[in-house]
This record gives sequence, structure tokens and C-alpha cells, in this order.
Amino acid sequence: MLVLVVNCGSSSIKYQVREVEQAEGQEPAAYTSSMPRVDEFVGVEQATQGASGGTVVTKGLIENIGTSEIKDHTQALDILAERLEAELGDRTIDAAGHRVVHGGERFSAPVLVNNEIIRAVERLAPLAPLHNPAHALGLRAIQKKWPGMPQVCVFDTAFHRSMPEHVWRYALPEEMYSEYGVRRYGFHGTSHDFVTGLAADFLGVERQQFNGVVAHLGNGASVTAIKDGQSFDTSMGFTPLAGLVMGTRTGDFDPSIITAMLRRDPSIDAQQLDDLMNKQSGLQAIAGHSDMREVEAAAEAGDARAELALEMASYRLAKYIGAYHVAVGGAQALMFTAGIGENSPSFRARVVSKLGALGTTLDHEANAIRSDDVRRISTPGSGLEVLVVPTDEEQAIAEATASLVSRKAR
Repeated sequence: MLVLVVNCGSSSIKYQVREVEQAEGQEPAAYTSSMPRVDEFVGVEQATQGASGGTVVTKGLIENIGTSEIKDHTQALDILAERLEAELGDRTIDAAGHRVVHGGERFSAPVLVNNEIIRAVERLAPLAPLHNPAHALGLRAIQKKWPGMPQVCVFDTAFHRSMPEHVWRYALPEEMYSEYGVRRYGFHGTSHDFVTGLAADFLGVERQQFNGVVAHLGNGASVTAIKDGQSFDTSMGFTPLAGLVMGTRTGDFDPSIITAMLRRDPSIDAQQLDDLMNKQSGLQAIAGHSDMREVEAAAEAGDARAELALEMASYRLAKYIGAYHVAVGGAQALMFTAGIGENSPSFRARVVSKLGALGTTLDHEANAIRSDDVRRISTPGSGLEVLVVPTDEEQAIAEATASLVSRKAR
């Protein structure tokens, strides 16, 4: 099955085409290391077979939607269709899988798309005003361009719907939750779910008996406590701002800082505050760089601010890991994933060096190895297994899409 994986933003469309072989009866969002995984993207004439059998056919990016050049998502889909026709030849797309940032409390699993589902995504726009409206536009554009093509929504928040109420509730007046939906939702769920399944399989543990901590570390970063194979707690909250120190986001901080700023300067508006917390903070604010590679290079060259930023980020993560180890009743493994988690041995080493109280020790030679495979980087005697688990959110979306579409066809 050829699946078009789509991530519609307000001014861009990122896409991939994945060839998926769907196992008979396989449920969506139940990931193990036996599932196809792909290492690189390539053009259709050079499509590469991944180590486990999956294939990425092509990928691309269409930018500047909303400009005079590309007026809307429908026009962008016309461009996409032309590209796919040229690259796929006589092959046709069987289904489209969409990354959708916010599923609110309604969606706890991937869903087949119809008009009511699109309206539901639109109704959730107040919870993700920069993302959900664009997702809905993309869904409608594909519906218009390819009326008969089945579509599936895969929600970033869905995996975290297993969190118990005492974890996701904020200690705020009831109407804040009942009227405005203010609660912890969590994000990066597709990645956390995918990595959990791969790690459990690697360790030879039944997923339903697996407890661990997943650190998804990119420019946006989150950490999730896994209990019995499900999300029990996660660092991001009502929005992706909470939790870890990120590239340009604050992570956790005292919300009274905002009211103090407003009292001091009433001219500050909501947009300025949002930009401050989401685009001008994190590593950018402390080190002057939002890219971890630049921060690490600066620290190695003796930049004290960069060193401070790395210590802040690694300490915050280590603190969460310790807390989540307690939350799940003893983690069996710590899993590093995503851009920084997979590719920065020095940051992994910083974090693990702060976990001595858990008896965690790092195999520095194993940590230095670069690989696209799941791998162990802790010593044989470590009190906590430490793994690097490459994530593949597009693969997860493609698998979920193929599963739902195949089940519908049966």
C-alpha cells in the first residue's frame, strides 16, 4: 500500500510517500521492532529498502502557502499532485495519513476521516490555533483533490489519553477545565508510542509489562513516563511549552512571572508574551543559539553561557527522569530518541552522569557509536538500561493509516 504522509502547517506542507506492508489483523498504534523502518528518504527511482523491509518512496516540502505565489492548501495540493505524478509514474496513492497536533479529549487513537472528523479537528482549534486550522485545511484540500482517497488522522495527543486524572488535572477552579478544557494533554505522543514498542521488543519484555522513561529530544523536547506500556505522565502540558528546556521554549517556570511582567508593563500584550516564551527562550535565551550542535560547540570552545545552558537542560531532564522512575514504580529503561537524543552522545552522557542515585552507568564506547538501530549504551551492571531508539513518526503514521484502511476494506 502506498501511503501519503502529510503534515500541513499554516504556511507549508511536508509530505512523504511510504510503501507499507500491513500485517493481517495488526492494530494501529501498537509498534514493535519487527515493523518496517526506513533509514533515509530518496527519490522514487532510487527507493531504498530499509533494514526491516520498509520503503520510503519520496518526500518533499511545499512552502509559503498563503503568499501570492501559492494562495491556499488546495493550490499547494495541485503542486503536490504534479510532483507525485512525475515521481510515481503509473503508481497511485492508496491512502493519506495526517499528523494532527491536537486531538483534545475526544481522540485516543487514529481515526478514519469524514466530514464530521474534519469539523471536530476545526473545533479543537482553540487548543492549537497555529496547527489544527491548517490540518483541517489540508484534510479538506485532499478531500477535494482526491475525493475517493481514504484519509486517517493520527493525533500527537492521543497516546497520552491513558494518563489518569490525578496526573492530567491542574489544581485550578473546576470551570477552567469544564469550560475551557485546561488540563495536561501532552504531545509527541506518536513518537513516544513508537519508541516504547521498539524498546520493549528489544529488551524482550511484553509491552504490557514494560515500565520506562522516553526522552524525545529535539528543538521541541518532552519526556514521558511509561507504565505498563502506556503513557502515565508527560512533561508537556496544556501546550508544548511546559517541561524541558528546549531550543526556544522556556519549559517549566513560575507562571507568576507573567502577571508580574504585566503589572510592571501593562503595554505588553498576549502575542508578545507568547513569542517571549515560545520563540525567545530556552537554549536561545541562555546560550544565544537554539541549535544544540552550536551550543555544544560553543561550550567546548569555553563559552560559559553555552555551558550553563547545557547544564540547565541536562539537569532539568535528569530531574524528570528521577521523578518518572518513581512514578512508574521503577523504570526498566531510559530511552533517548529524536534529533538530539539520537545524535548527541555528549548530551546523553551529561544526563546519565546525573543519574548516579539510580545506579545508572554509561558504556562510553557504546555511547559514541552512531547507528540507525536500537542499541544499548549502558554498562552490563547498570541499574537502569539506557537505550538509543531511533524514532520514525512518519512510519508510525503510515502504519496506522494502512491498518485502518485495510480493516475498513475487509
